Amino acid sequence: MKTYWKVSLAALAVGSGIWIGAIYSNTASGAGTTPGTTDDPVVTKSYVDQQIQQALNGGSGGNTNPTNPTQPSQGADEVKNVALKPGKILIADAGTEFIVRSGNAVIYTEVSSGVADLTDGKDLLNGQAAPKNHLLSFPREGRGIQVKEGQTSNLIVMVRGGYTIK
Repeated sequence: MKTYWKVSLAALAVGSGIWIGAIYSNTASGAGTTPGTTDDPVVTKSYVDQQIQQALNGGSGGNTNPTNPTQPSQGADEVKNVALKPGKILIADAGTEFIVRSGNAVIYTEVSSGVADLTDGKDLLNGQAAPKNHLLSFPREGRGIQVKEGQTSNLIVMVRGGYTIK
């Protein structure tokens, strides 16, 4: 008789478990989302990687300079050597950094405030000489450097960030 109760109780427990599982499974699948629809899209790893890169780069797909579409801005971490011809002005985007490597450069600004010389810890104003091998930071657009008047050779500048040549 003891065995009969044990078997009956076990059958009742298994049957109850199956019945409860069926009810909860229908409730969970009744959420109405089907994988691959607009409510529950399926994405690829490359898409996720692209979205992460865009988020890390400030939320924009590609940094292009709207003032000069043929001259793309550089990525935030990319350093590029730029040769600046006499008579041209290298205008920095906000947050760009320059290091003058060869030639004589002067600061160009359209406003009264200047450019930060991070090496010496001072501001350089419009027309002042930009020292070689000093890290220059451009906090806002509309500021840059140009070849010193009278120099006939190119100015070589290391640039990290966006820029435009005028």
